Amino acid sequence: MLRVGLTGSMATGKSTVLAEIARLGIPTYSADAAVHALYAGEAVPLIAAAFPGTVTSGEVDRKKLGRALADRPESLGELESIIHPLVREKAIDFLDAAEAQGADIAVIEIPLLYETGARYGLDRVIVTACDPAIQRQRALARPGMSGEKLDFLLSRQLDQADKKARADHVIDTSGTMDDTIARTRAVIELLRTQRR
Repeated sequence: MLRVGLTGSMATGKSTVLAEIARLGIPTYSADAAVHALYAGEAVPLIAAAFPGTVTSGEVDRKKLGRALADRPESLGELESIIHPLVREKAIDFLDAAEAQGADIAVIEIPLLYETGARYGLDRVIVTACDPAIQRQRALARPGMSGEKLDFLLSRQLDQADKKARADHVIDTSGTMDDTIARTRAVIELLRTQRR
């Protein structure tokens, strides 16, 4: 089975590409979805201890956690040290299960794949990228996003050029949705050909 990572800077179309890959019948895993589940499960006591007052009704309150991080931006690394190992463990379990079920390809979407330095045993990596002006426009359209917050988040990520240089495949999402879907399908067809 080909173990494929999907990554890219924020607001470069990872979710769109992952959704299309899933529509093509390939097992997919989203780190963002895993984090949501962890915030309602095993990460709760760890985050409650590190960030008091951020848990409500047995779940991490993302708004309260966001405010805690805004008050202490330097504590983002502490949160990541709690969450990233759990996300990695779930991703590897997912890949192992997909292989056991006979999948020829499985894709895990990990936004900070390169930044965390975590090893996932991947055979290929797909990177989404887009024009920086489009990226900024998309990111600033998100609820609660400001220019200052965006600049801080981007400062913690490798820039798009570095990610593209490390990729096995790049999907440019600057164009229309149809363009992105066509490019995604082309990469998957290439991977399937390589797998055969």
